[in-house]
Amino acid sequence: MWDFFTTVRHRHSVRKYQPDMPVETEKLHAILEMACAAPSAGDLQAYRIVVVRDPAERQALAGAASAQTFIAEAPVCLVFCADPARSAQTFGERGARLYALQDATIAAAYAQLAIVAAGMASTWVGYFDEAQVRAVLGLEPGLVPLALLSLGYPAELPEPSTRRRLDEVVNWR
Repeated sequence: MWDFFTTVRHRHSVRKYQPDMPVETEKLHAILEMACAAPSAGDLQAYRIVVVRDPAERQALAGAASAQTFIAEAPVCLVFCADPARSAQTFGERGARLYALQDATIAAAYAQLAIVAAGMASTWVGYFDEAQVRAVLGLEPGLVPLALLSLGYPAELPEPSTRRRLDEVVNWR
């Protein structure tokens, strides 16, 4: 079992997955539980997670994401959608405009770290045609797709990308 810091350091965007290694249902369930354990405004969890295992739907999602084919090649794609109306019931316009997006994004980040802790890898995709994703998944009105997470067992691990130095991103007061 890795500690949190090791898990974060081992998170990489992986775009090649082992085609003959499906994601175990137990691991997928644990990942989804960790996503749902993420903090959310008012504990409302103003988001939905769509689990896409169907190859044709993953292929269609790849098309909606400017032919990012690794989405279709990964055995699972998790689609994180904000539910602004759920947040608006408690927090009004700010909840709809901001809190629901934050809730979905934090849940996706927790899922991404849980994927690493489970011995797998993922890639966060934010570049996609929202209308196409809605149509592929038949999303109910009002849900806003924010992130696609392709996931599976990595076929390769990329070199770690360079990060900005702390003094470039942190201001101490």
